[in-house]
Amino acid sequence: QVQLVESGGGLVQAGDSLRLSCAASGRTFSSYYMGWFRQAPGKEREFVATINRSGGYTYHADAVKGRFTISRDNAKNTVYLQMNNLKPEDTAVYYCAAASADYINTYYYTRFEKYDYWGQGTQVTVSS
Repeated sequence: QVQLVESGGGLVQAGDSLRLSCAASGRTFSSYYMGWFRQAPGKEREFVATINRSGGYTYHADAVKGRFTISRDNAKNTVYLQMNNLKPEDTAVYYCAAASADYINTYYYTRFEKYDYWGQGTQVTVSS
């Protein structure tokens, strides 16, 4: 089992940057695929990015590609989301999640129901 705690959210202006962190408990962090999702008020939870166990493979949603970057440091049990050139439409609660299963097709890691553990979320608000 793993516990996840996000941090780094806040209120910023359009064009600014933020780096979210997600610290994981336990000694098996490197055995999990990690993902970031977000949920805006009145909307469904939306996939943002995922990273494989070693950090050598990443996949980002089209809406954030070129602006956001997911990374991980297995020695620190932490996954990050670097967010640049933020836009008002990026406003949401951001969640990190851990998936234990192996899927050949990256598509499955874009589905929130494929993740086993979730953090409590951190609010990101981008003003125009």
